[in-house]
Amino acid sequence: AKPFEGHSAIIQRNALKSWKLLHPEVEVILFGDEEGSAEVCAEYGLRHEPHVERFESRMPYMDFLFGRAQEIARHEYVCYSNCDIVLTGDFWSAFESTVAWSKRFLLISRRWDVDIKEPVDFRRADWARELREYAVMNGVQQNELFIDFFLFPRGIYADMPRFIVGYCYWDNWAVWRALSAGVPVIDASSITVPVHQNHEYTTTPERFKGSYLEPNSMRNFQIAGGFRHLRNIGDATHLLTRQGMEGNARRYWMAAKHASAEMRHILLYKVWFPVWFPLLNASRPLRTALGLRRKSAGHRE
Repeated sequence: AKPFEGHSAIIQRNALKSWKLLHPEVEVILFGDEEGSAEVCAEYGLRHEPHVERFESRMPYMDFLFGRAQEIARHEYVCYSNCDIVLTGDFWSAFESTVAWSKRFLLISRRWDVDIKEPVDFRRADWARELREYAVMNGVQQNELFIDFFLFPRGIYADMPRFIVGYCYWDNWAVWRALSAGVPVIDASSITVPVHQNHEYTTTPERFKGSYLEPNSMRNFQIAGGFRHLRNIGDATHLLTRQGMEGNARRYWMAAKHASAEMRHILLYKVWFPVWFPLLNASRPLRTALGLRRKSAGHRE
């Protein structure tokens, strides 16, 4: 989590409380010693793991989080989620349907971006339904590159490279890793509404949030093994729908698309993004003043 201050405190509390309410036996493990973490864990009855291995004493290493969580978790199935994602009963239903279909899988879903400024009133009996409807009516469903949670049985990610949290490519590698190991990858986007609560980003001089070209993102890209080891939600082997589990026919189109991966990488990351992200950051004050909603258009926020 980020420090529990201001708007970050509101949305992170919303997310953590929603996870705790998924099922009486859910164990929530919060990593890090950021300000307010210990107090929130005590208040909500979460397990607090203050020690985190970090890159240059700042951003956590993803392999440590995944490895430690799989080591200490009470249950066979674990889920990594970013701390700004509210999960509701549709997520739990997707998990139950998937585990009844197969014991070995990776469950992912596209998220919905929406502005949430206030604490969710979890005392309301219909809070989850109301929040999902609000997100669908007022938010934006992000594209297949945005992956904010990974649900899987322990052991699938025993050999994760030393990715840096908060930068690009590690999530796309995680999908590729499951596929390369023959693990069914399930896209539950049609029946789940993971609510991503929009927020501002604290940046540093060397960093443009969301840029695929920043040094730490490129570091993740290199240790992932390059573009051939990156996949996204569109590459899922199966779709979880209201009718049940279905094969993902679109995956064959995605496979053909990946055949020209290197050329697309050159065009996208060497030509388009060097122009797009500086323009996006330069125009942010104007777009904010005009009240324009941030769209997905390649911007990973």
